[in-house]
Amino acid sequence: MENRTSFFHLHLISDSTGETLISAGRAASVQFHATQPIEHVYPLIRNRKQLLPVLEAIDHSPGIVLYTIVDRELADFIAERCRDMGVPCVNVLEPVMNVFQTYLGTASRRRVGAQHVMNADYFARIEALNYTMDHDDGQMPDDYDDADVVIIGISRTSKTPTSIYLANRGIKTANIPIVHGVPLPESLARATKPLIVGLVATTDRISQVRENRILGVTPGFDRGDYTDRAAISEELKYARSLCARHNWPIIDVTRRSIEETAAAIVALRPKLR
Repeated sequence: MENRTSFFHLHLISDSTGETLISAGRAASVQFHATQPIEHVYPLIRNRKQLLPVLEAIDHSPGIVLYTIVDRELADFIAERCRDMGVPCVNVLEPVMNVFQTYLGTASRRRVGAQHVMNADYFARIEALNYTMDHDDGQMPDDYDDADVVIIGISRTSKTPTSIYLANRGIKTANIPIVHGVPLPESLARATKPLIVGLVATTDRISQVRENRILGVTPGFDRGDYTDRAAISEELKYARSLCARHNWPIIDVTRRSIEETAAAIVALRPKLR
């Protein structure tokens, strides 16, 4: 019997950008594979005048309502109106804030958009992103000692997305491709500050990813060698030998998501300091 996907309306009301709600809604929705949400995002809702047309839209297309509204009176108004309409609603941050208040013994400031304040952490992330984009795929090798992390690995071991993920957390990350028989930049051997880590995967996994990759016509490109399992096995052997020679840790990314790989790299940093 054919499985059919059903749809439901998911209303996301935020007094800020709505990013927190979108992440929470999608994290929950993905657990129900037979259903797909139709997302309605209402950002920067900070008074009743802005809220009323939102409630009308919910009444017209009932579904689940998630909201992050720090103004208690406005939040209570949403809960009351949703109850009258018979639609389920959840104030996503309130249970978390209650736990914090109970444990810390102090009331929250209830400041709208507080997580987006441009503080030192914000500027550190911007600096890290700029550095990481400038040092993608072996570019600008002269200042690797300014990096927090340098990722090395053969093609298709998720170096770039992992680097960008780390940069979004304020970690300046460079990545360098390992090409069989080609020495790494001398500046990498001289670097003393960054954690240098190698990424590997199984031969089958890399071959599969490479075969699915859409490649343009590049002069001299040999697709056969690029996806050949024997050639990939030699590339991996060379990568492992480089890491062993320099005592650089290795992470197998075969069954890891980008987030899991990044977490493993972050966990290595204090151990090697």
